[in-house]
Amino acid sequence: MTLFLLVLIAALVFEYINGFHDAANAIATVVSTKVLTPRQAIFMAAMCNLVGAFFGTAVAKTIGADIVKIDAITMYTVFAALIGAIIWNLVTWWLGLPSSSSHALIGGLCGAALASTHGDWSVLKWSLTSIKANGAISHEGLWPKVVVPMITSPLAGFMIGTAIMLLLMALLKAFRPYLIQKIFGKGQLLSAAFMGFSHGGNDAQKTMGIIALALFTGTKAGVFDHLPPYLHFLRTPAFAIDKWVIVACALTMAAGTAAGGWRIIRTMGHKMVRLQPVHGFAAETSAGIVIHIATGLGIPVSTTHVISTSIMGVGATKRLSAVKWGVVHRIVWAWVFTLPATALLGWSTLRLLRFCLG
Repeated sequence: MTLFLLVLIAALVFEYINGFHDAANAIATVVSTKVLTPRQAIFMAAMCNLVGAFFGTAVAKTIGADIVKIDAITMYTVFAALIGAIIWNLVTWWLGLPSSSSHALIGGLCGAALASTHGDWSVLKWSLTSIKANGAISHEGLWPKVVVPMITSPLAGFMIGTAIMLLLMALLKAFRPYLIQKIFGKGQLLSAAFMGFSHGGNDAQKTMGIIALALFTGTKAGVFDHLPPYLHFLRTPAFAIDKWVIVACALTMAAGTAAGGWRIIRTMGHKMVRLQPVHGFAAETSAGIVIHIATGLGIPVSTTHVISTSIMGVGATKRLSAVKWGVVHRIVWAWVFTLPATALLGWSTLRLLRFCLG
């Protein structure tokens, strides 16, 4: 039971860090264009993240049940995965790099699962195709739900961002700059709110899935068998996302978002490309569309990757030199290293726990 409480605390700490680590995703553009002050933008992002977290659990199911074989997972595995993800998030936050909290959690879980099974790679669900009751074909596992979207979702963000910006440029050619500034100063409030809602819907669910996995694992191990009646809600004989888990994760992510994340906001909103309200509107709208579609499909995409490439796509419509590619180069390397680095951290954490516990 003590271990479960440590896992729960670690999961909520990760969710809190995820909130301020990824706060820049929803508010960097609206702050850099001066449509909202930082305080106003953070409040709006926190509220939109909170609301978005209550819509759906498909992503939570993917994280908790479709990445690794849950029968081979112990409470120690979940704890090690969370510690690995937390370490990586704090390091990249300190360096001001907008890395993916989603991939940090997935990498940590995979690495810890491998350590838990003494290097048995079959514990990872690479690809699984099943037919649902309604006849629809479902693709699950690391390859269709993580690896492929890791490549396609940033590309989609870049292309949709470019397309929306080019369309707006064609439609607004006859408008005066002052009028464009005024229209999209208002419009960016909607696009930033949509981005915050989409971010909350996708990112908050990832920790929900991890907590549900810990509850299922604890129930299987008999951790909750002798608890008093008022704690029987912890028993989870079948993998499911309970209401209290959704509420806890939603509130924690909103609190983390409210704490801000100024190092990453500076990178996203100022260092990568200079934006005006019309550019911010296009970037946020394109990123929100990609993330919202992925959430409906149960795909835990990196909101960081999507908004970053959307900003790149929008900025490239000015001219390619408008994008500061040196900053982009640093961001891309952080993306590439996230999965293997967090897998190593998750693996190392579990091995260290085993060594300390004998």
